[in-house]
Amino acid sequence: MKKNIVLFTLFILPIVAYLFFASGINSFAKLPTITEKIPDISQWKTADGKTVTLNDKITILGFTGSKVIYNEGNFFNLNQKIYNKNKNFKDFQFVMVAPKGSEGQVQELMDKLKPIAEDKDISKWIFVFGAPDEIKDYYSKLNLVGQLDANSGTANVYIVDKERNLRGRKGKNLEGKNEYKEGYNTISAADLHNEMSDDVKIILYEYRAALKKNNPKTEMKRKI
Repeated sequence: MKKNIVLFTLFILPIVAYLFFASGINSFAKLPTITEKIPDISQWKTADGKTVTLNDKITILGFTGSKVIYNEGNFFNLNQKIYNKNKNFKDFQFVMVAPKGSEGQVQELMDKLKPIAEDKDISKWIFVFGAPDEIKDYYSKLNLVGQLDANSGTANVYIVDKERNLRGRKGKNLEGKNEYKEGYNTISAADLHNEMSDDVKIILYEYRAALKKNNPKTEMKRKI
């Protein structure tokens, strides 16, 4: 009996896990790269003067624009559909780039997010502040189809891997259909719940599988 359990754990369970993470709306076995090696954000700081990096982190990257509270519903959607489900994974962060001058709005937003965050933990929500012109220049280097609005923001958020590659859907999937998706619309709870949730599972599984392959003992002790 114990032998069967061991065999199941070693051989069958990984296959089941792969099928779980690779199934769903996104039929890619691996989440494609939209833009390679996007710039880091270490030139900007949080409200308390801390520097943030995209290096060695799986990042949900967003651009709030100057109307943070006006668009608070977008952040509530993202919190409920993506943040609460994934915040406990190590090396996972939500980084929002906001225009300087919106610090008060961001603090108000954080105060509203805390009660609805799982365990009231908002530590993975990180906001950095930059001049609007700097934000627009940075965004242009992402080489995306979508553009920032007049307030230096967008409702879309983006998945960035540990090597600073912006990931999404591009090219033919396993069903032979062409797909292109560079960002995820936070206005749409359905988009976050279905497509983004599925794509986040894919990228988390990529790293967990690589970690297990390279160091199986370490993988047993930690999450990504």
